[in-house]
Amino acid sequence: MTELGAHAASVNVELFNATQQQQVIDTILYVQNVEFKVGLSLEDQPDLLDIETHYVATGGQFWVALAQDGRVVGTIGLQAKPNGIGILKKLFVLADYRGKQTQCAAKLFNAVIEFARSSGIVSIVLDTPSIATRSHAFYKANGFREIPQTEVPVKYDYVDRNSLFFRLDLI
Repeated sequence: MTELGAHAASVNVELFNATQQQQVIDTILYVQNVEFKVGLSLEDQPDLLDIETHYVATGGQFWVALAQDGRVVGTIGLQAKPNGIGILKKLFVLADYRGKQTQCAAKLFNAVIEFARSSGIVSIVLDTPSIATRSHAFYKANGFREIPQTEVPVKYDYVDRNSLFFRLDLI
């Protein structure tokens, strides 16, 4: 198995548990601010301080991708909103685990889709910084279409970094 193949085989997606909270925060802040220079603080993202309340308690869920050694190398969350709407949040994967070779983002995304379908969510929307062009390509390749902010079917909090909005209808 190649080194990259070893990464792919070692990534396991699991439901978040509270013991992983600091690793989740560290992973997300690192990708946002060191790799992509978006400039977001933890204070800008209070959901990271209480994932249970912001995701699970309202009918959504949060997942982590773990390397073979148990390190958090990726994250994704889904907030459940009324009328079958889900908000995709916090899809982040460390650079060494990105790309088709590892399938880390795809595994995280598939966990969200499976959960959404089983939970009665019929549309998923998301916001992403306009500079995150690689993310835009990933979302489009997975069936999302870009929509104007005026077509976002639910109000929710997000940190506006010249954001673009995307929607995926599951039915």
